[in-house]
Amino acid sequence: QLYVTRGLIALANDTSELASVLSHEMSHVTARHAAIREDQARQVALVSRVVQDVLSDPETGALALAKSKIALASFSRAQEFEADDMGIGIAVRAGYDPYGAVRFLTSMGRNADLKSNAGQSHIDPRAPDFLSSHPATPERIKNAQGNARQLAGPGAGARDKQGYLEGINGMVYGEDPSEGFVRGRR
Repeated sequence: QLYVTRGLIALANDTSELASVLSHEMSHVTARHAAIREDQARQVALVSRVVQDVLSDPETGALALAKSKIALASFSRAQEFEADDMGIGIAVRAGYDPYGAVRFLTSMGRNADLKSNAGQSHIDPRAPDFLSSHPATPERIKNAQGNARQLAGPGAGARDKQGYLEGINGMVYGEDPSEGFVRGRR
């Protein structure tokens, strides 16, 4: 089952952008990324335990654990690129504009910049982080543009911006108003 948040729906600007997100997530399922990642995590835990048991040197154990975490992070970044690539193909085969992923990722990057500038996040999403599970957004945008160009020219496929915006008009997102108002942490 795939789920999207109201915030994600509000971040998308047309049907092709939402389709790109859903097809990206479908790609993770199709490629069995969660199962593969779970196997990798088990291997990291096993390596960590063996190093701890065999080596009584805490520094060597910490180094082995750090190397395992770096390998796991780079593996999941590769999975994100693969899901981006596969997702664009799925969206195109379903009749959507392949550039929906590019536009959505651009909006996502701008939203992250906005939150970062507003003090809501202390991490710059554009900065490369070798332990991050996702590639930096500019890298993903560049990759998505290349994939979209290979599949179709600009303007190919459905977007239905007007219908999409009419469909979400008036939708509440963010904090649930039935639970009261949120101001800061209160």
